[in-house]
Amino acid sequence: MTSARARLEASLDRIESVDPLVNAVCTLNPDAVHDADALDAEAAAGRRRGPLHGQPILVKDNIDTAGLLTTAGSLALAETPPTSDATLVRRLRAAGMVVVGKSNLSEWANLRDEGSSSGWSAYGGLTRNPYALNRSAGGSSSGSGAAVAAQLARFAVGTETDGSITCPAAFNGCVGFKPTVGVVPTSGVVPIAASQDSPGPMARTVADAAALLSVLAANGTDYAARAVEGALAGKRIGVPRKIFWGYSPHADAAGELVLRQLSKAGATVVDGTDLDSMVDYGFDDELVVLLAEIEAGMRDYLATRPAGAPTSLADIVEFNRDHAATELKYFGQSFFELALETPGLDSPAYRSARASCLAHGRDDGIDAVLREHDLDALVTPSYAPAVPVDLVNDEHHWGSCTQPAAMAGYPLLTVPVHLAHGMPVAVSFWGTAHSEASLVEVAHGYELARDADTGPLPEPTFPQFV
Repeated sequence: MTSARARLEASLDRIESVDPLVNAVCTLNPDAVHDADALDAEAAAGRRRGPLHGQPILVKDNIDTAGLLTTAGSLALAETPPTSDATLVRRLRAAGMVVVGKSNLSEWANLRDEGSSSGWSAYGGLTRNPYALNRSAGGSSSGSGAAVAAQLARFAVGTETDGSITCPAAFNGCVGFKPTVGVVPTSGVVPIAASQDSPGPMARTVADAAALLSVLAANGTDYAARAVEGALAGKRIGVPRKIFWGYSPHADAAGELVLRQLSKAGATVVDGTDLDSMVDYGFDDELVVLLAEIEAGMRDYLATRPAGAPTSLADIVEFNRDHAATELKYFGQSFFELALETPGLDSPAYRSARASCLAHGRDDGIDAVLREHDLDALVTPSYAPAVPVDLVNDEHHWGSCTQPAAMAGYPLLTVPVHLAHGMPVAVSFWGTAHSEASLVEVAHGYELARDADTGPLPEPTFPQFV
């Protein structure tokens, strides 16, 4: 059995040789070797903490790690490391996992400016896609997705508010699992929106992501035990085509291939399961929710940081203005500035926007369609292939699948399909609240069907240009 020390050294060697190309890791843990040796001593004494004992893991740099920088990508937090671990990090350590370091992200999880560039932060720099170094690694869990794809570590943790695990999983060709909001605690995680934030696993396979979710959730559920053969038989999977298909021929082609593979593996594919509630709905209500919740959430989170750190969103805005040459050199902070003017959580405007989000995404959206058609899950393309990196012009994505689940607080499980002109394309499986175990069955069943038909996704080769 491979030791924790050997696994860690392999991860560190890979980071040294490959990460200069990708720039997925922004901070290494100086105590990682000591931690690995201690875990090996436990194993030698017959005390293994669980199935992930000794496995290296990278943690997104908006998740607190005691004594190790947690910056959310901002220089404003680069001098005041947290004094305690986030709850989920304590769970990783308790399970015997070795925190290798922190993975870069889109600064402040991509809610600083409407013209932001995914994968860039003032602290960590630009993370690049290992399938083409001129292509975006997505956001905001850019480093986590790129690191898993580049095999810097077998496991990583990301966070999602709306697309921040799904997008980098799709762009980088790895599995990303955003659980139901609340399944994984957000204590010690730099917030955007309490009603939508959800940390989750990123890994190479559905089974690995499920095993990591068992650790992160710590709710007694063995999600990995649901990654079994034959689970697709009898499953009813809906296809909501309106809005979520049709924006990319590459994404559509991957989606159609998946439908054929699911059917061949025994699932019943049900077309005509559209979310009419989302047609022409837009982003205005969700933005009100995000901006109201980030102002309140940031104030509470920053109160946990040591003296010298900002204490409010207003402090961060002022810091960025004072350090514009580094913080604002590529894009501004329009969302942060707008958040300072947005009605708060006790306002009628916020309550109305939040109720509208739940009605459109949850009640009249996902739950209504699942109930009407007696479905186990929905499936859609995740995103078009990764766009080119552009730090000059506004980033543009042709479409995505994440908004209904984001507003509802519901899970998404994203799995790569194949390469389109060298770039990964993925699908996402949607479910209702706390349907993670069922989604593992569906997604793992799909993964087996994919491997039997077209094979697993080819590994990245780090070309300069695609």
